[in-house]
Amino acid sequence: MKKFLSLVLAALLVLSSVSALAEGLQIAVPNDATNEGRALLLLQANGIITLKEEAGVTATKEDIAENPLGIEIVEVEAAMVPNVLADVDYAIINNNYALDAGLNPVADSLLIETAESPYSNVLCVKEGNETSDEAKALAAALCSQKVADYITETYAGAAVSVVAEPTDGFDPTVDYAALDGKVISIAASPTPHAQILAVAAEILAEKNITLDIIEFADYVQPNMVVESGEVFANYFAHIPYQENFNAENGTHIVVVAHIHVEPMGLYAGKQADLTALTVNK
Repeated sequence: MKKFLSLVLAALLVLSSVSALAEGLQIAVPNDATNEGRALLLLQANGIITLKEEAGVTATKEDIAENPLGIEIVEVEAAMVPNVLADVDYAIINNNYALDAGLNPVADSLLIETAESPYSNVLCVKEGNETSDEAKALAAALCSQKVADYITETYAGAAVSVVAEPTDGFDPTVDYAALDGKVISIAASPTPHAQILAVAAEILAEKNITLDIIEFADYVQPNMVVESGEVFANYFAHIPYQENFNAENGTHIVVVAHIHVEPMGLYAGKQADLTALTVNK
């Protein structure tokens, strides 16, 4: 009898520990509209929460319909999410900021989107410039086999080229002679966009075109400087973000080319693994 009671007590202690583990969990997510929605969709895809049926890419924590573990969603400016990782149980981090923080999205994330994610990162310009020789030359360089190979070899799955038919780096419809000596400015986030652009710059240099890469640490200014005409193009964000940004800000930023996708991942903070997110499931 004593042995039986001891076993029951031990089982109750285990259940109590598991229950405590699941209580008060915090997951930090980016607070901008589409990236928060993207993070929540990742949690839903893995059976952790359920969103309302009408929730889409701009979902927020207010759109959570079922949250069986009582997880607290902590909304943080995207660039700051890696900085709070140690203070929360988990964090969902955009790959560019994960890479900047020294995290390997493939090796270090506990959950990650598939490479078929619809959130492809795109080259954009202000509406009216999309058919210019500058835009076409820049697109051809970014859609080149050289860039595709660089993405594959450098990021090993943390960034994946989505260019179906890579070019040789040049567009036969472009008057490259007219661009001789031209400087094309482009706004980008440091990693991986500015790094990828450095490869494109080498291609453009063959035609004596200089690519001026201007780095920004946030997700707002790269669009604003293109809208104002201060900078010609940008390459930093995915399509849902750009579409939502235009709708909310009255800007006129248009997509020229789809370049790569960065699967978003969930990383361990206070928790070492996914145990706290799988109990009672």
